[in-house]
Amino acid sequence: MQCDIAVIGAGAIGLSTALHGALRGRSVVLVERATAGSQASGRAAGLFKSVQADELRTRIARRSIDAAVSFGDWAGEPLPVCRSGSYLVARTPQHAQYLRTEAAQSRGWGVDVREATASELADGVGYYHGSGHELALHCPEDIYIDEPVSLVRALLAAARRHGVQVLEGEAAQAVTLSAGRVTGLDTFARTITAPVVVDAAGAWTRQVAGLAGGEVALAAVRHQLLVTEPAPELDPAAPICRVVDAAVYLRPNRGGLMVGGFEADPLALDPQDQPVSFGTDDVPLDRTVLDGMAALVAKEVPLATAGAAELRGGLFTMSPDGRFVAGPVPDVPGLWVASGCNGSGFSSSLGLGEAVADWITGEDQRLDISDLSPARFGAFTREELVKAGAWQYAHYYDPAAS
Repeated sequence: MQCDIAVIGAGAIGLSTALHGALRGRSVVLVERATAGSQASGRAAGLFKSVQADELRTRIARRSIDAAVSFGDWAGEPLPVCRSGSYLVARTPQHAQYLRTEAAQSRGWGVDVREATASELADGVGYYHGSGHELALHCPEDIYIDEPVSLVRALLAAARRHGVQVLEGEAAQAVTLSAGRVTGLDTFARTITAPVVVDAAGAWTRQVAGLAGGEVALAAVRHQLLVTEPAPELDPAAPICRVVDAAVYLRPNRGGLMVGGFEADPLALDPQDQPVSFGTDDVPLDRTVLDGMAALVAKEVPLATAGAAELRGGLFTMSPDGRFVAGPVPDVPGLWVASGCNGSGFSSSLGLGEAVADWITGEDQRLDISDLSPARFGAFTREELVKAGAWQYAHYYDPAAS
């Protein structure tokens, strides 16, 4: 097979990159060792968050929200979106000050974020019963995809509609080179000739880059969430709520309440140390961690401690500075990476995939993501990557604790 761009990995970021490449008139082949969305993307919380730590991430996040809401218009496929808005809640003075600072800078970047009164919080988030002393920020732009697989299916259908050849059940076994430059890739079934290969392999990004002798600074860390048993009193249209001092997020799902968060001592799990057959289904889940998260907000959200109908887990790719890793891989011309989700890969996939495709094709970039290039990192040992990635994960919602 021949194409202009070959993408490895059919998660949300890989699918988005492939789709946007095709929309720019390039021939694209997408290879996936299992099925589209079968790894982290299919297990995501589905939350889109407009308030981010820096301007570039904010622009990517807002672009992704806009693209999700208008998906049918530009991609030609339906995508159900819950336009619920969200609330950021701080129960300590330290975190309240952090949120005020974050809100001020976010407003400067164009985000609609407003301080909510205690009564507005109570009315807006019926499942959260606060003390009246919290600081709450209302983010009306925020959305969620109720079932994350909906985005995967919509991206997959749109990609095929626009000419992307999707090869599921074919793992990339080699990235081929000539005179040090990428010439394509091999699966067990075929050789694909392409001047550009995009590594969007999620937790397997480092291994895939290594097939071409490339280095990408990432570590894989487990993330977990649960969905409680259905609760008739829960409003299914209620907004997202993020309790930042507890590093916990909540939203309605499947008649119950989704409860997830970022543990202080996360489990690092490198697929390189696992059998070849290892997949996200094999990530060990720990109910005690999730029960501990629920307990942190049990006073305000009694529903969080209801019985669990579902446990869900996946692997986040964490970078040393907490930002995406996207762009050309140093010293391997033709090899690109689109990874480093840092907890926001699913929700930022539409904007990030667009920006990567623009950069590859030389189109006028709506978003300049050159600051996310993997070249920004020096050499790291695997132990250093794990330590830095775990720190970034543990401080996702709670940077005030640093």
